Amino acid sequence: MLKDGSFQLIREYQIEGDRVRYYSLDSLQWEEMPADLVDWDKTKKIEADQAKQDAATVATVKSQESERQAELLDVDASVEIAPGVFLPSGDGLFAFDGKKVMKLAQAPIDSKLSKSNAVERVLVPIPVVPTRHNISINRPHAEYRVTNGQPEFYMRISQGPEPELGLIRAITHGDTRQIEKLDELFGQQKFKKDDVPVQRWLMAPGLYRFTLGAPLTPGEYVLAEAVQDNGLDLYVWDFGVDPAGASSSTRK
Repeated sequence: MLKDGSFQLIREYQIEGDRVRYYSLDSLQWEEMPADLVDWDKTKKIEADQAKQDAATVATVKSQESERQAELLDVDASVEIAPGVFLPSGDGLFAFDGKKVMKLAQAPIDSKLSKSNAVERVLVPIPVVPTRHNISINRPHAEYRVTNGQPEFYMRISQGPEPELGLIRAITHGDTRQIEKLDELFGQQKFKKDDVPVQRWLMAPGLYRFTLGAPLTPGEYVLAEAVQDNGLDLYVWDFGVDPAGASSSTRK
């Protein structure tokens, strides 16, 4: 504030002897003037008022952020994933088709070793050996159906590492569906062919959202997670995509 009643909009200033050097927000450069032209009482008062206003703004923002974090940390049925759509409580994998949310059950699967005719259950665990498995589901179609080609998925876990889900197309053969070959070489597993990009988002501690990198065409799909422990634990959840216009439902 100047003694003649005018003012300068500045970012900062420095008093150097009998002159004041300031960065002008009008010219966007450093300028200077005699210090005795400045009404220092009014300038200090405005500085103090602005500091209080800035502190109040920061406190409000921190309070709002704290409340938002508190809501996220309380991971229960209060988590709203869409207007009027709430995620059920409890651990598990949930699918959201844009209208409603449903908890997915793990699919009943079998593993057939390619190097022999032996059939072993792979609900958990699969021993880590350098071999190849043909993974199949013991039913021709998934019960959970969607017509939205880009459903979203939510996983809530109480403990353990961050989940890594892969989405793969399943092929129906008679009364079963073949998921994919799972290579287990030196403890490293990877899904091949027809993989669909899946991106993971952390919504809150223990709560993850998974989105698809591309729309899905009608067909049968699975979400699979391979967890390395003493052996290899394989978890599979299945669902189907029906053509647009068909009713989303569960198939009996």
